[in-house]
Amino acid sequence: MDLSLKGQRALVTGANSGIGAGVARALAGAGAAVVVNYVANHEVADAIVEEIESQGGKAMAIQADVAKEDQVQAMFRQMIEAWGSIDILVNNAGLQRDFSFHEMPLKDWQFVLDVNLTGQFLCSREAIREFLRRGIKPELSVALGKIICMSSVHDIIPWGGHVNYAASKGGVMLMMKSLAQEYGARRIRVNSICPGAIKTPINTEAWDTPEAERELLRLIPYKRVGVVEDIGKAAVFLASDASDYMTGTNLYVDGGMTLYPGFEAGG
Repeated sequence: MDLSLKGQRALVTGANSGIGAGVARALAGAGAAVVVNYVANHEVADAIVEEIESQGGKAMAIQADVAKEDQVQAMFRQMIEAWGSIDILVNNAGLQRDFSFHEMPLKDWQFVLDVNLTGQFLCSREAIREFLRRGIKPELSVALGKIICMSSVHDIIPWGGHVNYAASKGGVMLMMKSLAQEYGARRIRVNSICPGAIKTPINTEAWDTPEAERELLRLIPYKRVGVVEDIGKAAVFLASDASDYMTGTNLYVDGGMTLYPGFEAGG
């Protein structure tokens, strides 16, 4: 199976921490030149670029808030001016603002939707515009372009206390499928990765003690908490021609969290 991304150019949003950083490293390891997008903490993004370059890869950091149209467009212009085009977009940037629903301020509902859903819309729109402008490059890929939307098991699992987040991920799921349907004939592939419990700084309290991890594992039939490398491997596969017949697919990387583990002994 050929998973090489040599010569291709990738943009990973929210790539200066957690899953985004893991995906950026994995794509670079497969041969892609990678834009490490960030909105804050430029020194962390620069460190990831330096790490990739120290291992023989190619990367650059670009600051942009994915919820802001002008900043997204400026980021794409900068990337295209530097590297000529884009072949792979990973819509990873996302966040949580958790409240009981009846106490949720409108601004926190809107903020999560702006970043998690509108941000993916804005970046996907710019990527598709560039794919269509550039045309297919068969020496790089049999597809015109590849978009990977970072979703969540909570695009199908309801999550009380996190309604804004779950709603945003449900929106990502149908946006992804609709784009895959609309642009499939143009050879643009659009898929989602739906992580389950992954060890990242954003959810440290869920796994950083034996007691917390034991409780979390009750929700995971495979009895292992995921790591960012699990998501990076999935991203490389979806970005490569090895997955060329896959589009409109939700790829759950969750250790079985979507298997309703409470029913493993008959409910």
